[in-house]
Amino acid sequence: MRIAIARWTLFILASCNATAQAATGLVYVSSEKDHAIAIIDPQSLAVVGSIPTCKRPRHIQRLPDRARLLVACSDSNRADIVDLATRKSVGQVPLGDDPELFDLSADGRTVYVSSEEAGALLMIDTASGKLLRSVELGQEPEGVKLSRDGRTVFVTSEVANLVHVVDAASGRIVKNIPVGRRPRRFALSADGGELWVTNEMGSSVSIISTRDLAVAATIDFRIAGMRPDDITPVGLAMSPDGRTAYVALGRANHLAVVDVASRQVTRTVLVGKRAWGVGLNRDGSRVYVANGLSDDLTVIDAVQGRALKTIPVGRVPHTVMVDD
Repeated sequence: MRIAIARWTLFILASCNATAQAATGLVYVSSEKDHAIAIIDPQSLAVVGSIPTCKRPRHIQRLPDRARLLVACSDSNRADIVDLATRKSVGQVPLGDDPELFDLSADGRTVYVSSEEAGALLMIDTASGKLLRSVELGQEPEGVKLSRDGRTVFVTSEVANLVHVVDAASGRIVKNIPVGRRPRRFALSADGGELWVTNEMGSSVSIISTRDLAVAATIDFRIAGMRPDDITPVGLAMSPDGRTAYVALGRANHLAVVDVASRQVTRTVLVGKRAWGVGLNRDGSRVYVANGLSDDLTVIDAVQGRALKTIPVGRVPHTVMVDD
């Protein structure tokens, strides 16, 4: 794959020793069809602003300085770098064809991004925009997660039903781990020992031991009155204390609350249509669920296990990021 660099305005990322900025305390939600990021005040639970982005923004993640975020835009084949203080795009990084999800090295100098069209994991230098390496994978790669030590990149392949284990330094595929049908996204346990992956068409989550690189357990989701095919888990997140996992069940329009130790579903909460992305605040008291078909965000009290409010956030919300 060839990425043209000359036409991109590149913004050099802060080094790992840059002074971190204070958190904004706000919630950011990417909207695929509005080409924007909605900004929600967690106190008033209202939209207080919007940031224009490149076309079809999807995954968003803070940069190491916490003053900016990176947003991948599938239809622009790039990422915008957004300054949180000015709420404006201050730079761009090319990400190859149809980027969706990515992860960043701890210093922010390398972005690991799945390219669905190319069927590859791309490793890109964020300062120069240079393609460092392209790793051919199974068809339709999506989820990307870097291990705690930064040495391993995990990538899902939706068609091959695999999690690819890639050595970050060499780009060599260390192992292919069979999981459930159509694996989508990842979450690491608090200690990094387990990697949870949602299986959209398998109505389940596979739990991979990062030490053994093998599936250690599978959690199946069931909701009374629903067929398994209607339960399509995609987004997930771990609570800050590592005790609870939250899994968005897609077309089932519910959020599953899972006890990590027992691997049992303790509660399901009704949310909007096609529950998709999941975000948590720092103390774990609030869960935010982006609903892709009802164009809104459900705010959940994690302690009481109930929905507090549903907020319209734009057409086809994708990813939730809480900046606290």
